[in-house]
Amino acid sequence: MSLLTDRVRQVSRRPATLGQVPQGAVTLAMGEPAGGTPQPIIEAAEAALRAGRTTYPPMLGTPELRTAIAAHLDLGTEGARPLDRVVVTHGAAAGLAAVFLAHLDPGDRVVLPEPTYSLYADLVAMAGAVTSWVPARDNGTLDPERVLGSLDGARMLVLCHPSNPTGEVLGPEVLQSLIERCEQLGVLCVVDEAYRDILLDEAVAFRSSAEWLGSSEHVVLVGTFSKTFSMTGWRLGYVAGPASVVSHVGTVHQTFNGQSAMFVQDAAVRAFEVLPTVLPPLLEHYRENRRQVVQALHDLGEAVTFAEPEGAFYAFPRIHSDLSSDELVERFTAGGVLVRSGREFGPSGEGFVRLSFSGERTAVIEGLHRFTETVRRLR
Repeated sequence: MSLLTDRVRQVSRRPATLGQVPQGAVTLAMGEPAGGTPQPIIEAAEAALRAGRTTYPPMLGTPELRTAIAAHLDLGTEGARPLDRVVVTHGAAAGLAAVFLAHLDPGDRVVLPEPTYSLYADLVAMAGAVTSWVPARDNGTLDPERVLGSLDGARMLVLCHPSNPTGEVLGPEVLQSLIERCEQLGVLCVVDEAYRDILLDEAVAFRSSAEWLGSSEHVVLVGTFSKTFSMTGWRLGYVAGPASVVSHVGTVHQTFNGQSAMFVQDAAVRAFEVLPTVLPPLLEHYRENRRQVVQALHDLGEAVTFAEPEGAFYAFPRIHSDLSSDELVERFTAGGVLVRSGREFGPSGEGFVRLSFSGERTAVIEGLHRFTETVRRLR
């Protein structure tokens, strides 16, 4: 076993049983979008296959897809060419890995505001860097003042926006203050916008880090086709940022990943074209599922506390009991519903669990019924 493997195993909080569903159980554990990949995207892939688009693609991604991503992010034409600021990656996970490996040296400090996506800490360990956790507020949401106070001497700040696991959408002024502080200190601000199009509370303003990509040398955006377009199994993502940063990301990515298949990239171009058609019904589905989740959690009264999700498709309730998060997961599994342990998302996630409401309505409602019945039995 290598030192790298040992480092990752020592810090990883990700469950080894992820994706396994016992017979008869309902899962609220996975962020798998409902409905499957829209038919026009599948048809575009089929057409590309028939047209012989099965050869090696360019290592940074096809020009057509990189142009479409740049247009989606509204990168404009100022400064470096938009194509110089985008690299297509083998899923967002590989994009994140390439960013971390391209910019971190052993011993560098990486600030992770809690709670946050559990892959980040594993990638920090893989690079030989050190995670600096920033505790959340009592309701599980990001504490801006603590984050701002943690950035001195850091090499990187990683934000999940909207948040996995809480569904929090950072206020525009909060995001701006964090990015400006990173610019002042020379800290690279990596913003994972996997859920950028899944905005559930229409009263909440979302500000994308893409606004800074044309002017800042310290902001990198990581995106994916998995969530917006229900393309989880297609393994396609992207990194956008300053040309100087993206070139290093491309070098690292092509070293440990072959480029995604050309017909998959062709389908992704089509995905952007049909976005105005496929997104509204998905948002309507997630918003109704969110309403079901919020109502069920409120009905539990003082047994739980939570911040209502504003984006993505997760809720992150604190369960008031004497059980640890891992023990709570076991109780819920025994009750026939799968959820994720809060400790997976950082130390201050202890006592919380994560619910996904991305699935089909009937499964979400049944899962919530089993969830609430289990919580009531804990009291």
